[in-house]
Amino acid sequence: MTTVAVLDYGAGNVRSAVRAVAAAGAEVTLTADHDVINDSDGLLVPGVGAFSAVMAGLENVGGVDLIRARHEQGRPLLGICVGLQVFFARGEEHGVKTDGIGLWPGAVTALEAPVIPHMGWSKVNAPADSAMFAGIGNERFYFVHSYAAAEPPPNATVTTARHGNDFIAAVEDGTTWAAQFHPEKSAEAGAKLLRNWLASFSADSSPGSGSGSTGSSGTNPTDSLSS
Repeated sequence: MTTVAVLDYGAGNVRSAVRAVAAAGAEVTLTADHDVINDSDGLLVPGVGAFSAVMAGLENVGGVDLIRARHEQGRPLLGICVGLQVFFARGEEHGVKTDGIGLWPGAVTALEAPVIPHMGWSKVNAPADSAMFAGIGNERFYFVHSYAAAEPPPNATVTTARHGNDFIAAVEDGTTWAAQFHPEKSAEAGAKLLRNWLASFSADSSPGSGSGSTGSSGTNPTDSLSS
C-alpha cells in the first residue's frame, strides 16, 4: 500500500488530514521520525495558525531540511494551508517578516478584502492541464486564512481563487503540490484531490527524478499568509 507521512511538528487539528488521506487509500503515519518520513512514499505538511509559529515548529523537528530534500529529490510532497505558505521565501505578518523554507520566491502577505479572514467555500480557477484538479470540475473548496501568496512560482502550474483580489489557491511544481484550502475539509472535491495526489506517486515518486513542473502558470493571484 502507498505510504504517507504527515509531518508532526506540533500543529493542531491534523487528525482530519490523517483520516482523509487514509480514506483516499494510503497507509498514513503522523510522525516526526526522519527515518519513517524518508521511507514514506509521500510527505504531507499540514499548517494552521501563524506563519512564524509553523516555521518554528518545523525547525524544532528538522522539518525544514526534510522538506527541502524531498523537493530537490523530486519525491511527492503536499503542503496544506500554512503548509503551502511556508514553501515560499517569507511571510509578512503584523509587520514581522519571517523567512520561509524558500522552495519558491515571493512573500505571503495579508489579504486585501472587505471581510477577513476568508472563511468558507470558494471556487478555484484551475488550468486545464492541472493534475491536481483532474476530474474535479467546477467545485468549491474550504478556505480559512487571512494571508496568501500572490507571486506565482516560476515554471509551476498555478490555480487561483478570489477574495477581494486574486490569490494563489494551489501550486503544482513537479512532485511538490500545495493547497491554500483544506482538502480534508472539502467534501468529495477534496477527497478526489487527495486521490489525485496519491495517483501521481506511481509516475513521479522515484527519488532523484527532480522537481519542476511541465505545466504553465494560471491566472495572476494576490497576497497570502494564513490562519
